[in-house]
Amino acid sequence: MSVKIVSLVSVGAHPTSGRARRAEQDARAVELGLQMAGDDLQVLHAGSAEEPALRAYLGMGLARLHVLEQPAGSDAVPALASYLRGAAAQIVLTGAQAETGEGSGMLPFLLGEQLGWPVVVGLAAIESVEGGVAQVLQALPRGQRRRLKVRLPMLASVDNAAPAPRQSAYGPAQRGELPAHEVEIVDDELLAGDPLQPAKPRPKRLKVIKAKSGADRMKAATAKASGGGGQVLKGVSAQEGAEAVLKLLVEEGVIR
Repeated sequence: MSVKIVSLVSVGAHPTSGRARRAEQDARAVELGLQMAGDDLQVLHAGSAEEPALRAYLGMGLARLHVLEQPAGSDAVPALASYLRGAAAQIVLTGAQAETGEGSGMLPFLLGEQLGWPVVVGLAAIESVEGGVAQVLQALPRGQRRRLKVRLPMLASVDNAAPAPRQSAYGPAQRGELPAHEVEIVDDELLAGDPLQPAKPRPKRLKVIKAKSGADRMKAATAKASGGGGQVLKGVSAQEGAEAVLKLLVEEGVIR
């Protein structure tokens, strides 16, 4: 494929031990890029070239991983935007959210704003690229998919529905190169001014049904079940009804 593809990667963290590793969604972005571009894929990281966890990406079969050398606490967006402009990238793939650092999930949107590119979220696959337009498959909630046509250049964050990353091999990981590039250092003022703290998931609110009569409220409450995704309970015991309500609340994320 003649389209220039760049995958952005970060340092991940194991969910249990916290040990540095390759980030799961970033590895999926690399896997998707390798399937499309093969050896022509360029992988880019903003940070330190001395980070051992970066070699896990090299172990996926990469000859080199380019590093924009900058210290911790720097703003990665200006350096990435400047490099991507110079590299004439047409498709940039990222993970949806970093596993370390701020982890706000804002980098794809801030980078897209600086570059003036369209941003696609929840990317599951890129089906074709023709005439400067990419046809992509976007993952939606509850397993649904949507096809989109996006004009290049574009930036896309991959979803967990994207292809699972291949295993990292020790030999290629040690043989791969980590060339460092000097970039202008820009301090991240937001990160310097506010301390980091673990994010707490907020409970989801159930949809408030506004209807004048009891019949209208009942019709609205059972509308979801008629679509095939729910169920109507008739002639069940109080225990069975309570278990069904509890299951719904857990699925909707209201309680954990």
